[in-house]
Amino acid sequence: MRPSAIIADDEPALREYLFKLLNENWPDLNIIHQANNGVEALKSIIKHQPEIAFLDINMPGLSGLEVAEQCKGECHIVFITAYDQYAIEAFENEAIDYLLKPVNRERLLETRKRIEARLENRPQNLSQLLSHFPDQKRELKWLKVVHQKEVILINVDDVDYFRSSDKYTSAYIKGKEHILRSSLKKLESQLDPNQFWRIHRSTLVKVTAIESITKTLSGQLMINIGKHKLPVSRAYQGLFKQD
Repeated sequence: MRPSAIIADDEPALREYLFKLLNENWPDLNIIHQANNGVEALKSIIKHQPEIAFLDINMPGLSGLEVAEQCKGECHIVFITAYDQYAIEAFENEAIDYLLKPVNRERLLETRKRIEARLENRPQNLSQLLSHFPDQKRELKWLKVVHQKEVILINVDDVDYFRSSDKYTSAYIKGKEHILRSSLKKLESQLDPNQFWRIHRSTLVKVTAIESITKTLSGQLMINIGKHKLPVSRAYQGLFKQD
């Protein structure tokens, strides 16, 4: 069976050049999609589940590094980058495949040989990669959620609040629930703390989604978002005290 791949680069000419080079030097490779930004690349990986993803490092929406971090373990990654000694050292330290722009045939053939040898194995764990890039933004921008038995992407900016139960975490968007494959603790570490506040051990709310704050007769603070009333535990009531 032919291995499948996607190409993601926001420069059309370079994307087409790589497509042509792959067709000429890796004819067994099935290029199933070309993406022009990081968000489209991540959606394509989720939808098509390719064996290989060629990702430009610098793309709008999500960088190639961020795409790789979010889809880790789902496909083999080959980064595409302009010459950057710091990035190259990081890739080589982690034994990660990369292609320098402009991509040349000899380097591509070397990459093909390495990737083909790895295809029978699980993709590399790239979780340590971003530690080599301290300037890389780490806030989560997109979420993979389960919707009607399919995995889809939603924008973090659209989420009103997150709530966890014993078995799963849910994201709520305009009253609709979406199931996440992530713990609330992990989410909190990836979200912008100025945008999302913890108000309870099981709840994170987007500050700008809060419509009003009320207090019950017993003194319990309640966050109101649409028709939903979310209790604020005593440990977090200080967030809403007026000076």
